[in-house]
Amino acid sequence: MIKHEWIEKGYIDEAVPAGVDLKAEIRRLCKEKNAVVLAHYYTDGSIQDVADFVGDSLALAQIAEKTTAEILVMCGVHFMAETNKILSPEKKVLIPDLNAGCSLAESCPANELAKFKQEHPGYKVIAYVNTSAAVKALTDIVVTSTNARAVVESFPKDEKIIFAPDKNLGGYLNAVTNRSMLLWNGGCHVHEQFSIEKIVELKSTHPGAKVLAHPECKSGVLALADFIGSTAAILAFAEKSEATEFIVATESGILHEMMKRCPEKRFIPVPPTTGPCACNECGYMRLNTLEKLYNTLKHEWPTVELDEELRKAAKAPIARMLELSK
Repeated sequence: MIKHEWIEKGYIDEAVPAGVDLKAEIRRLCKEKNAVVLAHYYTDGSIQDVADFVGDSLALAQIAEKTTAEILVMCGVHFMAETNKILSPEKKVLIPDLNAGCSLAESCPANELAKFKQEHPGYKVIAYVNTSAAVKALTDIVVTSTNARAVVESFPKDEKIIFAPDKNLGGYLNAVTNRSMLLWNGGCHVHEQFSIEKIVELKSTHPGAKVLAHPECKSGVLALADFIGSTAAILAFAEKSEATEFIVATESGILHEMMKRCPEKRFIPVPPTTGPCACNECGYMRLNTLEKLYNTLKHEWPTVELDEELRKAAKAPIARMLELSK
């Protein structure tokens, strides 16, 4: 039974019995309940190590859609769990902590985007996948950082377009596609905080290192990058590159997978502009813990539910993107 105080907190804080091997118990529960654990690259390494699949948000949702598992546990943030439910409505979708939001998704409330659309009639709306289901339902097509350029370039040059919610990604796309899309003023609190000065310092002390940056970063950071791409693209570049050192401007959780794939190479996280930490972490992603994951599987809560009409409306722009990306 789900306790009232757990509902208020948004996660189950039941104490794990002493001596329990959490990773072994999580794997046992997955087998017992026909469940899979999906972990984003930005979660803690311990979560990634116990997961069935590790990847970026849309790739995980597509994997979830194909799996025969009855229960999906999304270790990431809330919009990712929603995307799983959008594509796999027949499956039970769990998230270890309902408080795991996303600053970028939260920067674009659906009611405000609806008003903005009304103020700009005749505009198509392209939305980044890092948005709520309610925002996706208001858009013409969804994009990821991997396919955003191709999707934008599929529209006529003179098409009037609103791009939401990430102004940095939108600005980068405007530059590389020679467009003038109208940009929503949103951003990711992690990618907004990378220090340009500290990248310059790192480049001077590691002259042979390649700078890898996510397109959600500010233009000043992107100007210093040797490669700009999605999390998956950054990983692929690091694997194939002959360089042995990399300065990485994206959420530091990705370094766990980078080091697993390329143990002979060195990966240096870019620090934020303020604070003592030498890396830049997403506090929302760090709400996913082994204890919460264990309790979520044990009690099959918190669940992520969507109204069916909203789910169908949100699925349509994702389906358009997938069709275009074939």
